[in-house]
Amino acid sequence: MAAHGMPPTRGEIAAGLGLKNRQGIDQHLRALAGKGALELAPGISRGIRLPGVSSGIRMKTADTGNGLPLLGRIAAGSPILALGNVEDRIAIDPALFRPRAHFLLRVRGDSMKDADILDRDLLAVHRTSQISDGQIVVARIGDEATVKYYRRQGDRVRLEPANAAYKPIEIDLQRQELTIEGLAVGVIRTGLAHSQ
Repeated sequence: MAAHGMPPTRGEIAAGLGLKNRQGIDQHLRALAGKGALELAPGISRGIRLPGVSSGIRMKTADTGNGLPLLGRIAAGSPILALGNVEDRIAIDPALFRPRAHFLLRVRGDSMKDADILDRDLLAVHRTSQISDGQIVVARIGDEATVKYYRRQGDRVRLEPANAAYKPIEIDLQRQELTIEGLAVGVIRTGLAHSQ
């Protein structure tokens, strides 16, 4: 947590311990939580907290003032790994977004262009696992993350792009792991289109 500014995922813990199977990690985390050594937020991939430490994202850098941490890249195309480290801190008030933003991700790709989420934009994300059908979410499939429209019917989830050139990602929740990392609550444009 001190090295990356946020708690690790279960996959990152397994990798750090040199384990190929992540199932035992949950058992150990629950045992530590039962002893009061840590707190677990259900349904949140990085939902590990140390007692007495703020539940917000802690920064490693000396600049822990106002602003939002930029946590890496998110795909607006094929899913890519959302990096687990803090790249930078952007001086913007989290309360500018509704609901309040907790972090930013840099968009890579154009699968959400018709929703006005473009390559190189910074996507403001509200950390939550409580989302509604049709909202734009940051979803993690295994260790890879993407931003898409969320549609659910029973045990099947469809992550839909906002660009006809891309196909939806179909997920069977009985056979695949899907974690909702948060709700997209805004975009910060980092470049302007230029006429040719």
